[in-house]
Amino acid sequence: MDNLADDPTISWLLEGDPAIRWQVLRDLVDGPQDVWESERRRVENVGWGARLLQRQDAEGTWSRSLYGSPKWTCTTYTLLLLRDMGLPEDSDAAIRGCKVLLDRGIQDGVTGRGRSKLLESLQRNDTCVIGMWLSLGTYFKLDDCKLEAVAEYLLGEQMPDGGWNCRKKSGAVHSSFHTTLNVLEGIRDAIARGIGPIPRLQAAKARAVEFMLVHRLYLSDKTGQIINAAFTKFSFPPRWHYDVLRGLDYLRSAGVADDKRLTDAFELLLARRRKDGRWPLQNKHPGKVFFDMEPTGHPSRWNTLRALRCLARRA
Repeated sequence: MDNLADDPTISWLLEGDPAIRWQVLRDLVDGPQDVWESERRRVENVGWGARLLQRQDAEGTWSRSLYGSPKWTCTTYTLLLLRDMGLPEDSDAAIRGCKVLLDRGIQDGVTGRGRSKLLESLQRNDTCVIGMWLSLGTYFKLDDCKLEAVAEYLLGEQMPDGGWNCRKKSGAVHSSFHTTLNVLEGIRDAIARGIGPIPRLQAAKARAVEFMLVHRLYLSDKTGQIINAAFTKFSFPPRWHYDVLRGLDYLRSAGVADDKRLTDAFELLLARRRKDGRWPLQNKHPGKVFFDMEPTGHPSRWNTLRALRCLARRA
């Protein structure tokens, strides 16, 4: 990926929002750390990140909802988007939002029953959501002892095939790609922060990554057929949904982008590339949003950034 700074696609990416620019500088052109860190700081005050932060209410939430209707403008999904934009981990606004999530969403000890009350509170939420809250609380450096218990809980919910499924309680016997990736992101951020039983979290992560690789990210391990056509359409923000590009970008961060079982996924990624070197926004998950970042069907800086850094790591 030499001389990327002179590439017209890279130039186009660098014309985008600070949330895009700082990641291009870090991941694609090997810019000096002080340069991309300075650009990253702008996410809080300029562009998309600033627009989202301006929507936070006096209680620290967005849309006065932890995880609900309207879903994409609730506190959880707004914070997830700010995380993906690279809002600095020490953001006071984000930490305040995370504190509300854990204080209201995961209660413990308020009736004197301590740990049993905490477990009941965790069991009332989908595993996907618990994974998201672990990611947010650890990424944004929230100081809350419940995060340790959340990590332990997720370890106990891992299924025999290595992944996770929100429908385990109702009898599911096979893991879900959606749930698995949401939990993996939480485990990734918990390990990075040193929250929870690190050796067990690392082992759980390895088992879940193997689950993804056995399926080549989107194919049945028994028939070789595409599991779900939606997995092959690249969206951003992904919300709770899984797709191949999101899976590749996670595995890039996990250091396994060179596994031979990813050949099909990379071929799909390259097939989605337009003649101008950019990737389109193929899909948008319907629902009310604060604002649109990119139009469906048009070149997407988010998808292009993520695709190029996956290919760069593979090389």
